[in-house]
Amino acid sequence: MQTKIEPKDRRQFIQSSFATTAAATIGSYLPVTAAEASGSMTLGFSTYGSRGITTEAVIPILAKTGYDGIEITCTKGFDAAPENVSVERRKLIRQALIDTGLKLTSIMEHTTPQQSQEVNDANLVRIQKAAEFVSDITADKQVVIQTVLGGGAWENKKSLFVEQVGRWVEQTQGTPTIICIKPHRGGGVDNPEKALWIMDQLKHPMRLRMVYDYSHYIYTGLELIPTIKQAVNKTAHIAVKDTVKQDDGTFHFQLPGTAGTINFATLIKQFHALGYRGDISCEVSGMVWSKPGYDPRAAIKICYENMSKAFGLARVPRG
Repeated sequence: MQTKIEPKDRRQFIQSSFATTAAATIGSYLPVTAAEASGSMTLGFSTYGSRGITTEAVIPILAKTGYDGIEITCTKGFDAAPENVSVERRKLIRQALIDTGLKLTSIMEHTTPQQSQEVNDANLVRIQKAAEFVSDITADKQVVIQTVLGGGAWENKKSLFVEQVGRWVEQTQGTPTIICIKPHRGGGVDNPEKALWIMDQLKHPMRLRMVYDYSHYIYTGLELIPTIKQAVNKTAHIAVKDTVKQDDGTFHFQLPGTAGTINFATLIKQFHALGYRGDISCEVSGMVWSKPGYDPRAAIKICYENMSKAFGLARVPRG
């Protein structure tokens, strides 16, 4: 049986925690301007990192922990893949979101364009089903459907990316969603510049945006502040996790805030100052959750502790 958490009580808890953290760090940072202080952002968790817990069960866990939002993973093979979520389960998920006050900010659905028309048509169906899922579980009108675009040489695949992303935007018109492409380390689209080029070719449709995830840019010569300034006007979702460079030159993702390689307080403060008011979503990499002994409940707690502290250091309010 799910525990009902009154949204008012949860907000009071969050505000109290924020005030305590901010008070403890005041004096360490320059005062923010009135413009910077106005508005708020949300702190969320992606169910990509809660494998083993059903979606309807993890929602109250996240709310009790203190999160403001949730990204639900609808990728094939995951608990909330549309083919796994019956009408009854959709009702349960919708009610859990209502009971807890947790905001649905994003859907993760990895559908990578291919040369095969059959695959691309199947990808389009999955995007459409993800949009239908959103309509079934929330009344919110600005929910992101985010996806990476897969590997391959940029010059060989950029036209394919434009064609297929354009189809996704067109076919989800009239739904409460925003198509959000995610630059990914080692992918065909691996930096904000390439994502912006795709948007430019499509004449910058209002419902096409990008995910910002600095864990995919660090150690590539791309710096934090310049990439934020480059991407902010087209960013509708921010994912956070740490990246560690191994001695052999390979990279390993870790829970956000555990390695200390990325200054998330600076990231949050800079995005807020430039007008971003969306979600900061804790993403647990498959490099982490695929390890034996991974505990999703422990990860949920660690991510919250680290990122709520970053919000306090940034002196950015949460809503």
